Amino acid sequence: MDMSLVLNSLRDPAGVPFYPIVFQALYILTWALHIAFVLLTLGGMVVSIVGHMKKNIDDNWKLLESHMIQVSKISVSMLIVLGVAPLLFTQVIYDPNWYVTNTLSGLWVVGFIYILLAGYSLLYWFYYANKSNSSMAGFAGILSLAALIFAGVLMHSFAYESIQVDQWMNWYAPKGIVDNSGTNLHIDVVRLAFMVSLSAPVVGIFLLNYADYFSKREDYTAKYIGFVRSLGKKIALGGLLVSAVLFVLWTFTLGMAFHPLVIAIVLSVLLLLAMVAKGSNSYVITLVLVVAALLISTLREVIRMNIMSKYGYTIYDYPMNIDWPTVVMFLSTFVGVGFTAVGFLLTLAWRAGRTKGVYTADATVTKLADSTVSITILWVVIFLGWGIIAVFKNFL
Repeated sequence: MDMSLVLNSLRDPAGVPFYPIVFQALYILTWALHIAFVLLTLGGMVVSIVGHMKKNIDDNWKLLESHMIQVSKISVSMLIVLGVAPLLFTQVIYDPNWYVTNTLSGLWVVGFIYILLAGYSLLYWFYYANKSNSSMAGFAGILSLAALIFAGVLMHSFAYESIQVDQWMNWYAPKGIVDNSGTNLHIDVVRLAFMVSLSAPVVGIFLLNYADYFSKREDYTAKYIGFVRSLGKKIALGGLLVSAVLFVLWTFTLGMAFHPLVIAIVLSVLLLLAMVAKGSNSYVITLVLVVAALLISTLREVIRMNIMSKYGYTIYDYPMNIDWPTVVMFLSTFVGVGFTAVGFLLTLAWRAGRTKGVYTADATVTKLADSTVSITILWVVIFLGWGIIAVFKNFL
C-alpha cells in the first residue's frame, strides 16, 4: 500500500486557516506547558503519599503533604485545560495521524476520559480524607495516582501509534484480518520511562521554588523551609540523573544521539545539575527548566517530521485558506483575554500567598482585576455580536 497516498488523501480538503508553521510553534509551546503540569501532578502525588505515611512521625511532612495535595489538585485542572490546545493543533496539521490513532485505539480513547475523571475524583477523595484524618486517605491517594499514571500511559500510546506509519496496517489488519475492536495499545517503554522520570526533577525544582517563596513568610519556620529545600534538592538531583540516562538511551534507540537538539538538551540538563547542586536561585533554575522543556517538545516534533517526511508528508505544503477575521479573533483572545486574565491571577496568587492572614489587594492588583473584567466583557460583546451578524448574513 502506498502510505504516501493514504496520508495525503486523509488530509482535510479545506486545508488550514493560517500558516502551518504557526500551528506547529503553538503545538510545541502548549505541549511543553501541558506536560509540565502532568509531571508536577505525578511528582506532587508521590510526595503527598510519602508525606501521608510519614506525617505522624514528622510535622514537616504533615504540612508539606497537605500543600502538595493542593498543588496536585490544581495541576490536574491545569493539565486538562492546557492539554486541549496541543491536541487541537496536532489535529489541524497532522489530522491523518490522529484519525488513525482513533481507529486503532478507539475504545481506549473514549475510556481515557473516564479514567482521567476517576483519577481526578479520587484525588478529591484523598484531599478530603486526609483533611478529616480518615484511615482511607492513603488508599485513595494511591488509587488516584495509579489512575492518573494509566491515563498518561494511554496518551503516550496514542502519540506513539500516530507516528508508527509503517505499523498501521499490521496493527489494523494483523495477518490480513481486520481488527476493528479499537483495543490496540502500543508503547515505547524507554520513551515512556523517560517522560515519567521527568516528574522527579520537576517536583524537586518546584519544592526549591516553594522553599524560596515561603521563606518570606513569618509563620513558616527556618527549620521547615530548610527541610523542604533539602528534600527538593535531593529529588531534583536524583531525578535529573535518572532522566539523563533514560534520555540518552532513548535517543540511541532513535539513532539521534548526536543530533544538535539532543546535545542542547543534554547541556541544559548538565546546567540544571550544576545549578541545583550549587544552590542557585530557584527561579533562575526554573527558567532553565522551561528552556529544556521547550527543547524536548521541539525534539518530539522533529522526530515526527522526520518520520512523516519518509512518506512524502510535510505540513508546509498544506493548502491554505486564510480566514483573517478568525485569525484576528483567535490572537486577540489569546493575547488580550488570556494574558491579562492569567497575569491578574498569577499576580494575585503570588502576593496573597506571601501574606500572613487576610490579603488586601493593592493598587496594581486592583487595576489588573478591573482590566480583566473590562476586557472579558468587551470580548463577550464582540464575540456574540460577530456571531449574530454571521447568522443574519448567511442564513436570514
